[in-house]
Amino acid sequence: MNNNPVQTIGKIIGVRKTGFYSVISIACAGIAETARPGQFVTVAVGGENSSMLLRRAFSIASVDDRSSYGGVIDIVVSAEGPGTRWLASRKRDDSLDLVGPLGKPYPIPKNPVATVLVGGGYGAANLPWLGKVLIQRGCRLDSIYGAATDLKVYGQLEARRIGGSLTITTEDGSLGTMGRVTDVLPDVMSKHNAAVVYACGPMPMLSAVAQIAQDNGAIAQVAVEEAMACGIGVCMTCVLPIIDENGITKMTRSCISGPVFDAAQVRFADINKLPSDVYGADAMGGH
Repeated sequence: MNNNPVQTIGKIIGVRKTGFYSVISIACAGIAETARPGQFVTVAVGGENSSMLLRRAFSIASVDDRSSYGGVIDIVVSAEGPGTRWLASRKRDDSLDLVGPLGKPYPIPKNPVATVLVGGGYGAANLPWLGKVLIQRGCRLDSIYGAATDLKVYGQLEARRIGGSLTITTEDGSLGTMGRVTDVLPDVMSKHNAAVVYACGPMPMLSAVAQIAQDNGAIAQVAVEEAMACGIGVCMTCVLPIIDENGITKMTRSCISGPVFDAAQVRFADINKLPSDVYGADAMGGH
């Protein structure tokens, strides 16, 4: 994990639409050079006089640390609220206030193994970059990207560029196989005896991926999509029930202990709850 995130004013060098999403390229020296797949940035939205005080967190989709701009990152924005709509409306040469890189990156296997990437919607934003790193490590790579409809599938062009197999699913059948990513995951895993599954997307999807990986004797590393108002562990909005190495359940801040977790440690059934056996529950009256 990078222990030295920086706050910087980045300059937008490009904005492009891809389906339902906007991809924003930002020149931000100091972040691109140290970022790793799975980490994120927080972005101030609304401008200097905005009433939107909380930053928005975005996975770093890719980096270019050899750019003439001195380091460039891409973020993928789904314009669904006032903050993200403001961000998606930015133009080239606009400035953005960013903090990053934040969080724990995906762990990379020390030796080449068969891997599967599973992305739901724009949760797939950081997976092609991860896939590129895995292929450089010599890993077998299969990718599964899906969403409710074709316009909400992200990453297929990027995945085809880096190599490996790609399976697309949509719930309405508008692109690829009709269904969900988890419908095809068991077959993809068994075909090449996958040892590690990496996933990012909605929590129900991650829970299903974790179970499928366990059933197939594989490790699952999941990047959770919890709301992160501060990104530095202060606001406590992103806590999750995590089982630590001693078997004790603790409420853990996903922004600093994650967002990537070993799926076996996450108590998915107790998300948004305070389990009665969580460490410290007695002191809190069990609530």
